[in-house]
Amino acid sequence: MRWLRTLSPNARQLVSWTVTTVSVLVCLLILPARLPGMELLGVAPNWLLIWVVAWSIKRSLWQGALAGVVLGLAQDGMTSPYPSHVLGLVVVGVLTAGIQKQRFIQEDFISVALIVFGMAVVAETVTAVQFSLGNLTGSLSTAYPTLGEIWRYHQRIALCSAILSSLWAPVVYYPLNRWWEMMEIVEQGKAPTVSAKAVR
Repeated sequence: MRWLRTLSPNARQLVSWTVTTVSVLVCLLILPARLPGMELLGVAPNWLLIWVVAWSIKRSLWQGALAGVVLGLAQDGMTSPYPSHVLGLVVVGVLTAGIQKQRFIQEDFISVALIVFGMAVVAETVTAVQFSLGNLTGSLSTAYPTLGEIWRYHQRIALCSAILSSLWAPVVYYPLNRWWEMMEIVEQGKAPTVSAKAVR
């Protein structure tokens, strides 16, 4: 932390954004990986969803939504643009930020794992709804599953994704949360600000 204090505000901001960007790139790179212990019935953890939850817990609704848009577009670029991952991750970012703002949760590993579990189910449900709408409107090719198959597969995929993502959530959340907290402490040490409690 001491070396961060010696940097100029612009340099600290650059370092902070570099670490954040690298963490996103790491999540993108391991997203298609199927390593031992990271797969259940052919489903792997949703690393980008975990990142969006970790980011959104201490941020505003629009910051959570923005993270969902950026990471959703990145995931669409790596996989398929339909159904889009943007909508699901935006919903996850907004809901996570909203839950934290209402102080329904604490910022510990168990709470974060429970949030990731719930948000994984939400994101997979949004994807299933997009598949269903495409099926009902006839915009999907015959290669896509039928309406009955969509919701039958949804149960298995959502549960597996939720279990794995929640189990692996601390791997992403803990180091990122520690880094963002450290940066906040350094910034407050350099330029003290009025606390939220004092404002109230």
